[in-house]
Amino acid sequence: MTAPDLTEPSETISDAALLELSRRRPERFGEIYDRYVSEIHAYLGRRLDRQAADDLTAEVFLAAFRKREAFDPERGEVRPWLYGFATNLISSHRRTETRRLAALQRSAIGHDGAEHGHEDRVVTRVDAVSAQGRLAAELRALSDGDRDVLLLSALGELSHEEVAKVLDIPYGTVGSRLSRVRRKLRAALGGVNPLLGGSDG
Repeated sequence: MTAPDLTEPSETISDAALLELSRRRPERFGEIYDRYVSEIHAYLGRRLDRQAADDLTAEVFLAAFRKREAFDPERGEVRPWLYGFATNLISSHRRTETRRLAALQRSAIGHDGAEHGHEDRVVTRVDAVSAQGRLAAELRALSDGDRDVLLLSALGELSHEEVAKVLDIPYGTVGSRLSRVRRKLRAALGGVNPLLGGSDG
C-alpha cells in the first residue's frame, strides 16, 4: 500500500489510507472517529441502552486506536473492522442486552393504549407495541451468534461479507443463519418480515 500524503485533506482520503496515516500521525485517527462515531454509537444504543452506548463507543475507538497497527486492508474495510470491536464489547454486556429486550417485551405486555384519545391511533399504537414485544421476546430467545448476525445486518446494515469478517465465520454461515432467523421471526410475527417491517408477500 502506498503511503498516504500527510497533507492530503481528509475528505479525499480513504478510511484505510487514513488509518495507515494515523500510524505516523496519531492525531489523524480522530478523523476515523469523526466518520463513524455516530453510526457506532447508534448501533450500540439499539443493542444495549443509551448509557452503555455512551461508555462502549469510547471503548470501541480506544481499542481500534490501540490496534490500528494490526489493521490489514487486504482483509476488509475499516467500517466492519469497527463493528467487530463493537460486537466483541456487546458480548461482554449480554446481560444488559437481554435485560433491554425483556424490558421491551414487558412494556408491550403492559401497554393498553389508554392514554390515547383517538381510536385509530390507539389500535395502531397497540399493534405496533405488541409487535415490538413479540420481536423483543424472539430476539431474546435467539442464540448470541444468531442475534449478532441478524442485528449486524439489520441495524448495522453490513453486507453478508462484512458480517462474516466481523464475526470471523464463513460467508455461507451468515446466509444460512440469516435465512433461519428470518423464517423464525416471520413465523413469530405473523408473516411480517423483521428486516422490512412489512407484510411478507
